[in-house]
Amino acid sequence: MPPVRPTADKANPKAPTGITGFDDITGGGLPRGRTTLVIGGPGSGKTILGLQFLVHGVHHDQSPGIFVAFEERVSRILSNADSFGWKLGELQQKKKLCFIDAQPRPDLVQSGSFDLGGLLAALESQTRAMGARRIVFDALDIVLALLPDLATKRREIYRLHEWLLARELSGLITSKAGGDETSSFTSPQPFGFMQFMVDCAVILNHRVVQGVSQRNLRVQKYRGSAFDENEAPFLIGSSGIDVAVARMPARVGANVSNERLSSGVDRLDTMLGGGYYRGATVLITGFPGTAKTTLSGAFAEAACRRGEKTMFVSFDSDGEEVIRNLGSVGIRLQRYVKNGRLRMISARTLSGSAETYLMRIKTLANEHGARCLVVDPVSTLAKSGNELTAHGVVERLVDWCKADGLTLFCTSLADEMAGQTEGGSPLQISTLADTWIHLNDLVQAGERNRGMSIIKSRGTAHSNQVRELILSDAGVTLADTYTAGGDVLMGTLRWEKESADRVANEVAEVAGKLKRVRLDAEEAELEVRVKSLQVELVAKQVEKALLARTNESRERELTRRRTRMRELRGADAQAPERKP
Repeated sequence: MPPVRPTADKANPKAPTGITGFDDITGGGLPRGRTTLVIGGPGSGKTILGLQFLVHGVHHDQSPGIFVAFEERVSRILSNADSFGWKLGELQQKKKLCFIDAQPRPDLVQSGSFDLGGLLAALESQTRAMGARRIVFDALDIVLALLPDLATKRREIYRLHEWLLARELSGLITSKAGGDETSSFTSPQPFGFMQFMVDCAVILNHRVVQGVSQRNLRVQKYRGSAFDENEAPFLIGSSGIDVAVARMPARVGANVSNERLSSGVDRLDTMLGGGYYRGATVLITGFPGTAKTTLSGAFAEAACRRGEKTMFVSFDSDGEEVIRNLGSVGIRLQRYVKNGRLRMISARTLSGSAETYLMRIKTLANEHGARCLVVDPVSTLAKSGNELTAHGVVERLVDWCKADGLTLFCTSLADEMAGQTEGGSPLQISTLADTWIHLNDLVQAGERNRGMSIIKSRGTAHSNQVRELILSDAGVTLADTYTAGGDVLMGTLRWEKESADRVANEVAEVAGKLKRVRLDAEEAELEVRVKSLQVELVAKQVEKALLARTNESRERELTRRRTRMRELRGADAQAPERKP
C-alpha cells in the first residue's frame, strides 16, 4: 500500500503549536512535515506540550492528529487534560483526534524479538482514515527499552523517522532525560543519537531553586530556521503551557500616547508638568514607611475617579487592610471596589516562581479589563529563589503593559536606587521605568519627616526640587522645603522657620506702615510749606509787577513833562520882540 501523503502547507513551512511564546522563539512553530524531539525530566511538561500541539492543530490549522501513549493509559491522559478545557473527548468523538494506547502491560513477558512494524501498520490505516497531519509519540523511550540492543534501537528509530518523513507528518516524539540537571540532557543514552537525527530538538527541565519550583525550555536545534537559543522560563497554567519570552519590538508596536494621567496629588502633577503619561511605567522607591503604598492608593483613586478599571496587587497586606489604612489619609477606595472599578488582589498567600506571579497578574488583569495596574511592591518578585529570574519577569511585565496600553505603577524598596546608593537589586527596574520618584526619610530635631524627589521623567520637563510629603486626614500634599545654611528643613524646623519668617514679615510690615505715616506727615508739611512759598512768590511777583508799572508810569510822566517844556521853550523863541 503506498504511503499516505497529506497535502503540506507550502505557504507556511512551520506548524504552529499555539503555545504562547514558544511560537515566537521558533519563528512560527515546529517544522511542518518533519520530526521534533522533546526531552525532559519528570514533571517537565512533555505530555502537555504534545497534547497542546495536537489541539491547536485541530482548531487553528485544520490538522487532525494522533496521540500514541506508551507510558500512561489513554483514560488517565484524557482525565488529566480536562483541567485545561481542551475537551479532548469531544474532539475524539468528532474524529479530529485519535488516542492509541500502546502502553506495555506490566506482566508482559517478552519472547523473541519484535519491532515497530505492527504499530506503524495500524497507524498507517488510522492516518489514512482521519487524514491526520500531526502525530505525537509520547514516552518513546518506554518501548525502546524493550529492545534487546543498541543496534536494534537505532534501527527502529530510523524506521519510525523514515515512516514520518515519507508521509510528511509533523511528528513530535517525547523522551525522558536522566535527571533534573541540564548536564543529563547531553549525557550518553542508548537512544541519544535521536537528537542528531531529528530536525528540531527541544529540552525541558524542571528545577527547584532555593525551594522554588522553576521550569525552563530551550530549543537545542532547528534545522533550516533561525530560533532563540537562550533558555526561556515557562509555566503550566489553566490553558496549558505558557512560555515567557521578551516582546519583539519589530512585531509588537505599542501605542504611544501624549495623554496625561493624574497622580492623585495635585502638586505632584504640577511638578511632573501635568501628570504621568498614559501607558508609562511609574516607579516609586523608598524605605519602608516612606508612603509608597499611599502614593499607589492616590493613583488608584484618581484612576477610578476617571472611570478607568484598575487592579491593585498588594504583596505586603490584605486588600481590606490596604483600604482601611489608606482611608486614614483621605483616600477612599471601598466605594470603587463595590462598583467594580477597582479590584484588590492580595498576593501574600501566593507561592511559586516569579513567572507564576506574572502569569496570575496578567490573567487577573485581563479578566478585570484593567487600564491601570498597581503592583506594591514589585521587589517581592526577587525574593528567595527568584533572584536570577526576577529581572526578566519585570521586563516582561513592563513590555506586556506597554503592548496592551496599561499604565503600570510599581513600588520597590530603596535598593532600587542604582547609582544613588551603594548596593543594588537584581530587578534593576529603575532602568525600565519612564518616571522614577524616590521617597526618603530625613531625621532632624528628634523627628522623622518624608521627602520626595523626581529622579527622572522621560519626555517631560519636571521639577528638580526636594519636597516634603505630608500625610494628614485631609489627604496627601507636598510642601515647599526650606533651606538654612545649606540644610533642608522639614517638619518642626520648617514650621519654626515659617513662623520666624512670618513674624519678621509682620514686624517689617508694621515698621513700613509707621514709616509710611511719618513720610505722609512730612509730605503734608512740605506741601504746606510749598503752598506758603507759592503764595509769597505770587505776592512778590505782584509787587514786582506793580513796581514795574509805577516806574513805567513815572517815566512816561517825566517824558511828557520834558516834551511839554521843550514845546514851551520853542514857542518863546519864536515870539517877536516888543519895542520900548
